[in-house]
Amino acid sequence: MPNGPVVVLTALNLEYQAVRQRLTGPQVHRHKRGTRFEVGTVQGTSCRVALGLTNKGNHSAAVIAERAIEEFSPVAVLFVGVAGALWDTARLGDVVVATHVYAYHGGTSEDDGLKARPRVWEAPHGISQIASHLARSSDWVEFTPGHRNLPQVRFGAIAAGEVVQNSRISAEAKWIRQHYNDALAIEMEAAGVAQAGHLSGAPVAIIRGISDRADGTKNSADDRNWQPLAAANAAAFATRLAVELMGEQEGAAMLTDGTAGSADRFDRSVSNTAHNSTVGIMAGSVTGSNVHMNAAPKGSDPTTLISDLIRFRDQLARHLAEGALDKDTYQEALDDLDSALRAAGGNTPESAKRTVMTLRRLRGLLAEYPTLVAELAPMVTAAGDLA
Repeated sequence: MPNGPVVVLTALNLEYQAVRQRLTGPQVHRHKRGTRFEVGTVQGTSCRVALGLTNKGNHSAAVIAERAIEEFSPVAVLFVGVAGALWDTARLGDVVVATHVYAYHGGTSEDDGLKARPRVWEAPHGISQIASHLARSSDWVEFTPGHRNLPQVRFGAIAAGEVVQNSRISAEAKWIRQHYNDALAIEMEAAGVAQAGHLSGAPVAIIRGISDRADGTKNSADDRNWQPLAAANAAAFATRLAVELMGEQEGAAMLTDGTAGSADRFDRSVSNTAHNSTVGIMAGSVTGSNVHMNAAPKGSDPTTLISDLIRFRDQLARHLAEGALDKDTYQEALDDLDSALRAAGGNTPESAKRTVMTLRRLRGLLAEYPTLVAELAPMVTAAGDLA
């Protein structure tokens, strides 16, 4: 399991500041290529957040997102900021959480017009479930003087391209509304971040506050009023989501370890309640009716991990042969497993990080197969220890 922070990225400094104001003790963390992040904790919690600025555009956002994922091995990546509403469904100040992201500039130009060929990324199911749960409560909302209406959280598609949209009547505006008529909002970075998360195996959530209507009414005066409010609303929801994601991750780690993180992590005790009967068990020691199992943890070394991964390949083949795993999933899983094996053989911190991310992606692919996920969990942990 990843043991890093939640990464929060923004495109504009105004959006960055809206998130930073909710962090305690931010400290500069410098990437070896010069990118600067700040790592702090969400106020009143122990949730660690690594905050970064991507600047405008999908290409820049993709590069910085990939860099953040490699650097921090995060629990999740949240892209936070403002966007324009494509329809009147979302009010100014509302928060839109992407159910999926369209890279809408994909297409083919033909004699009878431009045909849409978008790429699409869906939001991870787990994050969507937590976000939906939070949306049903209002404890994340910060009341803003002068604004009576509480912002609503809306779930739907977000369209991401390479231009600022501010028209209802231009050819491109009509084309977007025709081909992506389920998109609630439009912006310029979500596709890049979603692509980086997809390639790196990191879950991504896109959270946008509505600051304008992308319909020709956008102007500097309104931006000065609505952008700070929309950014603040998105930051409030995103940091609340980050806390929930970190809490769920810690809870899952406890279940995997069978402990609440105490120093005697590998000490296990079994009480013999089967009186007047014989119990056969391998143990460290026996005191009265208590059996103490002092199981030493497996060594976190590349050789052991590679051996476990090879055995896991046999498990996949067995599931395929028994009909418990379909051929397409088996082939994808095998590709990820081979990538993990190659990375694990690198024997460097960077290769260990790649191993972790590949195994996390494999774990997500096999989420519907609990037996395989259980087999894979200790290998993800071992790879994380090597990183």
